[in-house]
Amino acid sequence: MLGVRSRALPRWQEASVLRIHFTTEDLARTRVAATIGVAAEVYYSLELLRDNPELPHFRSWRSAVAGRMGADTRPLTSLVPVRGPGLDLLALMGDVPSIDHAVDNLMHAPVSRLRRELEGLDFRPGQLPWARRVSEGDREARQELAEAVRVCHRLTVEPYWHRGRSELVALSTRCANLELEGGIDLLLRSMCAPLVRWRPPVLEAPYPRRVEVRLQGRGLIITPTVFSKRPVSFLWDPLDISQPPRLTVPALRRPLTGTGPAEADGSTLRNLESLLGRTRAAALHVTVEGCSTSDLARRLNVTAAAASQHATVLRNAGLITTTRRGGSVLHLISPLGLSLLRTGALAEP
Repeated sequence: MLGVRSRALPRWQEASVLRIHFTTEDLARTRVAATIGVAAEVYYSLELLRDNPELPHFRSWRSAVAGRMGADTRPLTSLVPVRGPGLDLLALMGDVPSIDHAVDNLMHAPVSRLRRELEGLDFRPGQLPWARRVSEGDREARQELAEAVRVCHRLTVEPYWHRGRSELVALSTRCANLELEGGIDLLLRSMCAPLVRWRPPVLEAPYPRRVEVRLQGRGLIITPTVFSKRPVSFLWDPLDISQPPRLTVPALRRPLTGTGPAEADGSTLRNLESLLGRTRAAALHVTVEGCSTSDLARRLNVTAAAASQHATVLRNAGLITTTRRGGSVLHLISPLGLSLLRTGALAEP
C-alpha cells in the first residue's frame, strides 16, 4: 500500500493537487468505511509522536503518551522511518477494528508482502538489521513485532478510543445522512469543504505534487481516521489494483482526552438489560469495537439469523449503524448507542 499524506493548500490555483476522476460506475461503487482499522490508527499515532506537529487536538494526548514509550515498544517504533513514506500496517494487518484480529493477520501475512512493505523505507542505520529480520519473515522477529503492536495500542490508542470511536461514529453517521439526502454527489460536495472540492466528475484535494488518478470503475473508499496529522491522505495498493483506493479524512473535532473506555457499572447494566433484554444489551456492547453478523452470532452464542434480527432492532432504534464491507456487513455502535451504554437510559439523540 502506497500512501502520501497531503498538506493544506492556501489557494486552489496551486499546482500541488490531487485530482481523482470518477465515472458513473465509480460513483456507484464509492462508499464510506467505518474505520481504517486499529493497526493503521496505532501506526498513525506513532507518526504523530515522531513528527511532533503542533496540533491542538493532540496536545494533551502527546504529553500523556510521549514519556511512556520504552523497550517493549521499540520493535515497532524502530520501523517508523526517519522521513518519507512509512510502514503500511493497513496492508499487513487489515482494516479490522479488533487488535487480536489485526495481530493474527500480521502473523499470517506472506513473507513477500512483508518484504514489499519494508523495502526502500528510510530506516536509521542501526535499525536495518532488525528491519531485515522482519522482512525475511523470521518467526521470532514477527512475534516481537506483534507484541510491540499490542503494547503501542495499549499506550497510544486504547485509553483514548472511547472518544475516538465516538468521533468516528459521528462522522460516519453524518456521511450516511448526506448520502441518503443527496446521494454520493452531496457527500462529495460536503466532505472536508473547502479543503476538498468536488467539481464533477473530478474530486480535488491538496497533495505534495500534481497527480491525476483515474479510478477505472473501482470506486473510492472514504475512510475517517482519528490519529491523523494531515487533512487528507490518498492510499492505494500497487499489489492489488482491483481494490478501490482510499481517501482518508480526519474525524476528530475536539481535543483527544484519555477518559478511557466507558465501563458500565452494575446498576447501569441492569437498567440496560431491563430496557433492551439481556441478549440485545450484550449485542450493543459487542458493536462498540465493530463486528460482522457472524462475529455477533459467535459472541452471543446465537444463530446468524438471530444475530441479524438483534442487529436490525438496534439499527432501527438508532443505536447502531450498519455498512457493507464486500460480502459481509459491519455493525458499529452509534452516538446514541454510546450514550445509552454509559447511562443505561435513553437520552435525546
